Parts: sequence; structure tokens; C-alpha cells
Amino acid sequence: MTYYLHRAVAIALCALAAGCASMSENQCRATNWYNQGENDGLLGLQARIDQYAYQCAKYQIQPAEKDYLAGWAYGYSEHNTRVSGSKM
Repeated sequence: MTYYLHRAVAIALCALAAGCASMSENQCRATNWYNQGENDGLLGLQARIDQYAYQCAKYQIQPAEKDYLAGWAYGYSEHNTRVSGSKM
């Protein structure tokens, strides 16, 4: 049980740190937005496309919102399945 608690805390801390980190120009250009959305969803995070759009705007880059949200929807669904044990 302790292993799972430590793992959950580590994941939560990583998610918090990632939420505060700014994206570089290279990250804005090279990110696979579907995968980014899926990863955010799998972590149980709310969709953060607005945050990414704000961070990438300084480089005149617009994230692929449709791709991100499709990935996030899938990842968040999987997160809920893992947490609750059933599809939501």
C-alpha cells in the first residue's frame, strides 16, 4: 500500500511542476498535441489547452486544439476507468 501512495504523490508532484513550467519555442513547435492531451488526461488533469496556447503565443505558435482535446478526452476517460474501475 505504501508503494502506491508514494507513487501517487510522485505523480501529483510531477503534474504540479509541469503545470507551472513554461513551454519553450522548440516544445511548442515539436509537441504532438494529441499525445500531450492524452498524457494530461491520464494524469487526471483538466484540459490545459488554453494554458499551452498562452505559453506558445509568444512564439506565434497555435497548438492543435482539436488534436489536444481528442487526446485529452481519451486519456481522461482511461484515467476515470483506472480510478473507478468502470467506464464513465
